[in-house]
Amino acid sequence: MSANTKQSEYWNGDAAGRWTRGQEAADRALASIGRAVLDRAALRAGEAVIDVGCGCGALALDAADVVGPSGRVTGVDISAPMLARARERAAGRANVAFVEADAAAHRFDRSFDAIVSRFGVMFFDDPVGAFRNLCAALRSGGRIVFACWRPAAENPWVTIPREVTARHLTPPAPPAPDEPGPFAFADRARVERVLAGAGFASIAVDAWNGEVLLSVDGPAAAADFVMTVGMTATWLADADDATRSRVRADLVRALAPHEGGRRVTLGGAAWIASAIAP
Repeated sequence: MSANTKQSEYWNGDAAGRWTRGQEAADRALASIGRAVLDRAALRAGEAVIDVGCGCGALALDAADVVGPSGRVTGVDISAPMLARARERAAGRANVAFVEADAAAHRFDRSFDAIVSRFGVMFFDDPVGAFRNLCAALRSGGRIVFACWRPAAENPWVTIPREVTARHLTPPAPPAPDEPGPFAFADRARVERVLAGAGFASIAVDAWNGEVLLSVDGPAAAADFVMTVGMTATWLADADDATRSRVRADLVRALAPHEGGRRVTLGGAAWIASAIAP
């Protein structure tokens, strides 16, 4: 089974249901990073844009607000359940559409001004080939801008829940450094190599440091969030109710010191990468 087939099965299985249920909380958690992507992309009214790995549609809808009624945004994802949620959110908006497809292989018209992505590009089986396909969708001078996570060790919003969960469950085997997954592009040099190998020019990969907002309603809600989406949720997917209850109680205690005014935040570290199509 290819890595892309595995990703398709994953994002159309239980994970899609968790992310769809947690859509509002996930959008709040990652909103500042999405803004950083759109700020770098500097979209303009009337432009045509692709959102790769659009999920439930947050970044695509924000991009559609920027390009306006004379522009168009195409969100692409392999997850049918998440796209169904995206289409619900976009109802009545003529300038945004969603396509169920693998962006690595989908044949786009060479008619787009920009490609954006918020954590949707780290799951390709052949990343150079995938980015080459995306490059071919851009007009000459078109740009790509995306966010990808830096190493897990630099992301307390990942490491703290992981350390808590490891008290109760055996950790899964770590993926190989280049294996598709959330941290496949943790190495800045690899991001640069992939983009260069795909034919992009004017490559820039800059560090983003900020806060991931886990909850606006205290540590219990923050614990529920990390148990619903992301790596901790995947780890806990097959845990029994007693184990989940113990993990949740420990998470609430661990997250309580990070609460301020009911908001619970932990540090996040990502790359904001950009490049230009020749």
